[in-house]
Amino acid sequence: VQLQASGGGLVQAGGSLRLSCAASRRTFSWSVVGWFRQAPGKEREFVAAISWSGGIYYADSVEGRFTISRDNARNTVDLRLNNLKPEDTAVYYCATGLNYGSQRTQDFGSWGQGTQVTVSS
Repeated sequence: VQLQASGGGLVQAGGSLRLSCAASRRTFSWSVVGWFRQAPGKEREFVAAISWSGGIYYADSVEGRFTISRDNARNTVDLRLNNLKPEDTAVYYCATGLNYGSQRTQDFGSWGQGTQVTVSS
């Protein structure tokens, strides 16, 4: 089962976007949901993650600017991106995992197609 990421777009530096990740309840139940991003020519990197019970952790590069949240009733996990910078430009992916606290891509699965975020300077 793949997750569906949406909400990307083109925004100026300093702007905001809200990304959303959707999947079936079966996919999300009891799982950690993580957001990752991949810029051209770079490896996929961790952005933020949230557990089923609401535990949250962020990459240092986005701490204080991005906010992750989840709605278990709607089976969605959102990522609010504030104060965007050109270096935030990437394809953003969501995925599920079981190891709370992990930032490794190999600990997550059910990758969707991603959504493009482009930040102009």
